[in-house]
Order: sequence, then C-alpha cells, then structure tokens
Amino acid sequence: MIGNDIVDLALARKESNWRRPGYLEKIFTNEEQFLISNAKNPEIMVWNLWSRKEAAYKIYNRQTGIRAYIPTQLACVYDNENSGSVQCHGNTYYTKTEITKEKIHTVAVTQQRDFSEIKMEKPLAKIHKKNGIPFVNYARDAEKPISISHHGRFIAWVAMD
Repeated sequence: MIGNDIVDLALARKESNWRRPGYLEKIFTNEEQFLISNAKNPEIMVWNLWSRKEAAYKIYNRQTGIRAYIPTQLACVYDNENSGSVQCHGNTYYTKTEITKEKIHTVAVTQQRDFSEIKMEKPLAKIHKKNGIPFVNYARDAEKPISISHHGRFIAWVAMD
C-alpha cells in the first residue's frame, strides 16, 4: 500500500502559525517536539514530520477504514531528513521525503521493497473512487490504488507499478 503528502512551504508559512502555544503538543510526540526544538531549521522539521504523518495516515485509513484525527498516535522514527518510518497502532509505514526550497513531499509504503515499484507521474487513465479511496485502471481490469495529494501550488500522484 502507498500514501503520499505534499506541503507547499510558502502556503504553510502564510496559513499556519505552528509556533503558537500548544500547537506542537497537539500534533507531535515528545520525541518529535525534541527533534523540532533541536533542528537547524525548526520550520522545515515541522513540515517534514507532518508530511510523514499524513502519508502514513493515508495508508492506515485504507487498511482500517478508520477516519480520525490522530496525529500524536502516528509517531515518526526519524533516520534522517529523507527517510524514516511512522508507527501507528502496531503498524510500521516506511517513508522517503524530498525537500526543496518550495515543497516537502513524502511517500509512505508498508514494505520497504515497495519503494522500487513507485510511479510518480500523473496517470493517463481515469481516476475513480471506491469507498472514498482513489484507484486507477492502467490496463484492462488492472485496477491499482493511487495516492493523490495537493497543497497550494503542488499536486502529487503516487501509484505502484
């Protein structure tokens, strides 16, 4: 399974005041708050961790059918700025994150080997939803799940080959 999230950094700066009292405590675990407070660039760390949580949550939601606001139950294990994992209710979701000056994009998978099967281009086939989850047909009767994320100026499509 796959999930992805993208953050438009300019829009996040404009619309979110992550420095306000109580904000970090509502979204991040103590360990994540420590990473943020000790980061060279705390703002990038906030959106890096948030992007990982969102990408992993999309898989969790597909697996369980549960829709809930549970950011502190999605705990990031931070290897480095580009990789790590997210733990949630006994599940592990592996993440790879790309950071540019304009955006942060994270892809999450349930098995590390799945990273080699990721397709990140806009699908040519029509996207349709089943129970709120997007799918695409790449070939006749070959339906595959797709993860779509958009924020501000950016959109990302992620599917498995």
